[in-house]
Amino acid sequence: MCKKIAIIVGAGPAGLTAAYELLKRTDILPVILEKSNVVGGISRTVDYKGNKIDIGGHRFFSKSKRVTAWWENFLPHEDALNNAQHPNNLIMLKRERHSRILYLRRFFDYPLRLNFKTVKNLGVIRLIAIFTSYAFVKISPRKNENTLEDFFINRFGIVLYRTFFKDYTEKVWGVPCNQITAEWGAQRIKGLSISKTMAHAISNFFNKGKTNAKVETSLINQFMYPKHGPGQLWEEVANQVQKLTGTIIFDQTVQSIEWLAENQVEVKSIDSNGKTAVYQGTFVFSTMPVKGLIKAMGAKVPNEISRIAEGLVYRDFITVGLLVDGKVFENLLGTMPKDNWIYIQENDVAIGRLQLFNNWSPYLVADSKHMWLGLEYFCNEGDGLWQKKDEDFIAFAVAELQKLKFVTCEAVLDATIIREPKAYPAYFGTYNEFDKIRQYTDRFKNMYLIGRNGMHKYNNQDHSMLTAMVAVDNIINGIDDKNNLWTLNTEKSYHETQEEPK
Repeated sequence: MCKKIAIIVGAGPAGLTAAYELLKRTDILPVILEKSNVVGGISRTVDYKGNKIDIGGHRFFSKSKRVTAWWENFLPHEDALNNAQHPNNLIMLKRERHSRILYLRRFFDYPLRLNFKTVKNLGVIRLIAIFTSYAFVKISPRKNENTLEDFFINRFGIVLYRTFFKDYTEKVWGVPCNQITAEWGAQRIKGLSISKTMAHAISNFFNKGKTNAKVETSLINQFMYPKHGPGQLWEEVANQVQKLTGTIIFDQTVQSIEWLAENQVEVKSIDSNGKTAVYQGTFVFSTMPVKGLIKAMGAKVPNEISRIAEGLVYRDFITVGLLVDGKVFENLLGTMPKDNWIYIQENDVAIGRLQLFNNWSPYLVADSKHMWLGLEYFCNEGDGLWQKKDEDFIAFAVAELQKLKFVTCEAVLDATIIREPKAYPAYFGTYNEFDKIRQYTDRFKNMYLIGRNGMHKYNNQDHSMLTAMVAVDNIINGIDDKNNLWTLNTEKSYHETQEEPK
């Protein structure tokens, strides 16, 4: 009897998790079709002359014990090894979380802390305005919380929103906050508010060094991190998938998806040389952008569904890796920063965040005398930033960092650039009609939309993995209803800092 086959589009966290779960828990063989030549998707690690780039920065922290155990199955936590050398350096480091906001050329702790430094940087008048506007909104909140602006103001007040959230968020998305649905805030910021930030600060004072799952994701103090970056985990998962007889085929762009029968699907792909291939299976898992999926499903798709899919918007991402003299960097800032990343809340530069890869893991930089930085820019594929030549963009990025007085031109030793299309599914465009796409695709019982782009949902890595795990659960348990996939990372209990269902 022939084994069932699952065709998985994409070798990112969701696709690889689905493949491994299928191999360990079912008799279904996964065949992964990956568009690029590497695994990990946006969670991959890019190596440039021994200096490693973590695209976007990936903290390994989850309220799901299932996900945490899954990670540690591949890369054990350093505390569990009793300092023993693990084969192939497959290890999770315990890291302290540090991040700050640069605003008015001054550094503010993030999450914000009510201390002397904050009072001094903001000034008494602005601080009084912040608490007054916060008190006002607690008494009289915006009743119709439809936009991201409504969401922020109801939790922080209008003054704090305009001070620390508005400019940065609009830099990320390229549109005003009042044009973005509140759902983005509900998913990414969850229950965070001034009151919870202050409560966390008090709790942290009395529980220094401790960490647990019952804390807002935006407030965590510690996280796990693969010794050589997030791609190390996904490369190991891919190795295990292949050892367990799973198949990963690179350089495959899906062209069409067609149902030959209710439980038989055919996927056609093409490689960079124009060679086509055909794969047939019983199931299909899609992590590809929804816009591309609907197009691949062909002429049978209703016109309305095609219109909504075509109107979905994505935000693209550029990282400039910058190697600088560590001593010069330290002297310019007055001290060596501990930050994993710094949010750049300055409207006279385009840079959105600055990653300090040395502080994620010292093994991400080839020479400890150097600082390995990641300058992050948010843009739209085809716009002025995206179309800049590599050398012009790098020069532009260096000039911005000089303007902020983080580097001098002489301190820059080397640089590279990475463009990541469709990094962030956007919550505007035709997103307000997305439920119609969901209803349409859910009708195909043997197709599962999983992961960030697969669901057009700004999932973190752990939630992308959970969508894959739950999809496999559904297959094993004979559950056709996919509602439990779509409600991951939206349930109230998660927002209220309880642990997720196992």
